[in-house]
Parts: sequence; C-alpha cells; structure tokens
Amino acid sequence: MEPKKIKEMARFIINENATVRFTADVFGLSKSAVYTYVTERLYKIDPELYEKVQQVLKANKAERHIRGGIAT
Repeated sequence: MEPKKIKEMARFIINENATVRFTADVFGLSKSAVYTYVTERLYKIDPELYEKVQQVLKANKAERHIRGGIAT
C-alpha cells in the first residue's frame, strides 16, 4: 500500500479516535492489515504520526472492556 494511503488511515484513527476494527470497515481492509500498516509500516514512513496513532490505539485498548460491556 502506498505511504499516502497509510498516512490517511493514521489521520483517520487520530481524528475520529477510531478503533482498528472501525478503520478496517471504513477502508475496506482486514483488521490485521490496518494494524500492520499503522504500526510497522507507518513507523518507517512517519515516526511522529506513528506516535500519535499509538496513543489512540493504547487508549482504545484500555477502554475495550467498557465497549464490550456496553455491547452486551
């Protein structure tokens, strides 16, 4: 995937406080593909943007049990 598209995904996650699952749905990709793009590949492309995405992903992971409880 081209770096421009990976940065677009990263900005989407940051701006929307989006989960990997939601981002995958929006971009029509698998969760594992999105995760790989915004972690491994984004770090090589734009380390500063990578750090911002990691903050959102960590917050989402910490809140995961709350969202799961709400869904049931």
